[in-house]
Amino acid sequence: MVWDTIHGRDPAQAAIQEWGGISYALAALDATLPDDWLIVPLIKVGRDLAVKANDFLRSIRHTPRGARFIEVPEPNNRVTLRYESAERRCEQMSGGVPPWTWPELGPLVRDLDAVYINFISGFEMSLDTAQLLRRGFPGFLYADLHSLFLAKEPDGTRVPSPLPQAPTWFGCFNVVQLNEDEMRQLGPDPLAIAADALRQGCSTLCVTLGRRGAAYFTGNPVRTQLIPAPATHQAAFDRIVDPTGCGDVFGGAVVAMLLAGASIEDALRTGNQLGARNVNHHGATGLRDHLMGKLSVV
Repeated sequence: MVWDTIHGRDPAQAAIQEWGGISYALAALDATLPDDWLIVPLIKVGRDLAVKANDFLRSIRHTPRGARFIEVPEPNNRVTLRYESAERRCEQMSGGVPPWTWPELGPLVRDLDAVYINFISGFEMSLDTAQLLRRGFPGFLYADLHSLFLAKEPDGTRVPSPLPQAPTWFGCFNVVQLNEDEMRQLGPDPLAIAADALRQGCSTLCVTLGRRGAAYFTGNPVRTQLIPAPATHQAAFDRIVDPTGCGDVFGGAVVAMLLAGASIEDALRTGNQLGARNVNHHGATGLRDHLMGKLSVV
């Protein structure tokens, strides 16, 4: 969970503060999961924002009764976002929520059927822990690697940085998500990048492409397909209210569809649809209802 301070989303307004990061994915999972699935939040929050975070968690209907985030004494992660355009922003992070270790995580995943991992800070776990998770957890693993591709300057500013040992990271998960810019950081040949990932044991690589939709790579030999966003949803990007969290909504929706037995093509279509719908809503509060086509209360 990240507490966002957002500048420039609406030039007529002052900076806006609200939950960001994994809250968008939680809303998408909540909107899309079948009723017989439960969301078990294995998410650390700083003591300074734990009460507020658990208030948000109570709005997620798929969680078990009494579910809580895991409180740590360190300050919660906070991010300042300054939008330069609808799809470009500068990000600065503070806070000290510690990463997961395998001795912490192993007992908590033992009874789960699937694990969705979103690298919101990029410091959620080390590669060693991810490898132990892959070896120790027999179920489905989906990872959005987003912030693994961001280095952190001394003042907290996040800057693009290629991911060392990227194929090894990919091999820790069944399905991996990244965006177009992150894919470019890995090299000029998407097919070669995908082939390296798939050789490591990843079954599918998904790449989000903004208003153009998303593509996937799978199989041996590698096959790929672009799943374009429907024209009605492409048009949503022309009247953007808030571009924050689109990739997180996409990932949550794709995971939910895959767990319900959908094909990768249908899962990406739903991810495209809800990711585009997200741009017309402010923040994660009330987002679930908005994604379901209902009136949301903010």
